[in-house]
Amino acid sequence: MSRTTKSRAVMIAITEFHNRPGASSTTLEARKGVKHDMKRLHKVLSKLGFEVSLHTDVSRSEIREIYQKENRKPQGDCFISIFSSHGEEGIIYDFYGEPVMLRDLYDWISPHNTPSLSGIPKLFFIQACRGSQLDEGTVVETDSAPVNISAFSHIDFLPRDTMVMLRLLISLIVVSLYVSGYAAFNNPSGSFFLKTLCDLLSGSEKDLELTQLLTRLAYWVAYNFESNGRNGGYKEMPCFITNLTRELYPFRR
Repeated sequence: MSRTTKSRAVMIAITEFHNRPGASSTTLEARKGVKHDMKRLHKVLSKLGFEVSLHTDVSRSEIREIYQKENRKPQGDCFISIFSSHGEEGIIYDFYGEPVMLRDLYDWISPHNTPSLSGIPKLFFIQACRGSQLDEGTVVETDSAPVNISAFSHIDFLPRDTMVMLRLLISLIVVSLYVSGYAAFNNPSGSFFLKTLCDLLSGSEKDLELTQLLTRLAYWVAYNFESNGRNGGYKEMPCFITNLTRELYPFRR
């Protein structure tokens, strides 16, 4: 990293869900393994020179306040946000089981809301269930697969210089452009997606250009994870969306 100011990483993890009294918000199960994920990520990112902050079991208003405080802090070469919660298409759930729109998250770090992040690459890693269906899987051609526009409608709200990587679930699938609405598994020992990210950042892959790193992450998750038990035989397929306009080496020291 070229600047003397450390790059910052904000981690937000929801482990328990408690409905507000009298509220009609969604009742969600507790998420096992999340604390293990966050502890390891904190250690790995700190070792790579990031200034890391961890926030657990927070509300929507508290998440927004976290970003507002980031605007008042000195920023380094890039800014990372890591979210771990339940979610659906285009949303994640806060501590009270109330939805937080991904487009709102992006807006909270947009240049007009956080001028300190203007021009600084912003990287989102989102670990969340997206629906409850299990995809049976299909082999398709990437240049002829139908695109469901609503599946990624939140990307229209990405601020400049932003990358988002989401963890999705599929089943024995080669390529799919329609992955919205499907579940993602959570393991008591932590998620395979975030575990693999930590493994790569702890090895020589940390020196790769960002898109190369993310492609390798997608490969390892897609081909080395398969669920067991009642929902056995299903796989995950992370995907990333970016409007970055230059090569980026955020983890190389």
